[in-house]
Amino acid sequence: MRATYDSVKKVNVHQEIKRNIILEDLLTLGITESQQGISVYELDYDELKYELVMASFKKIDIQNDQNKWF
Repeated sequence: MRATYDSVKKVNVHQEIKRNIILEDLLTLGITESQQGISVYELDYDELKYELVMASFKKIDIQNDQNKWF
């Protein structure tokens, strides 16, 4: 039983570290709220990932020929 608890605890710590990295990236980009108006501090890992992807799409300069898809 102890090994299972330790494994779960390690997974939770790892997930929290990943969440904090994405949160830091969003804050660096100046994003403090989700597109729905929720504070980024209240979002879970998957929601933060989504917001980071959407923010990265907005940063792409589509006028630059290298960034055009077709």
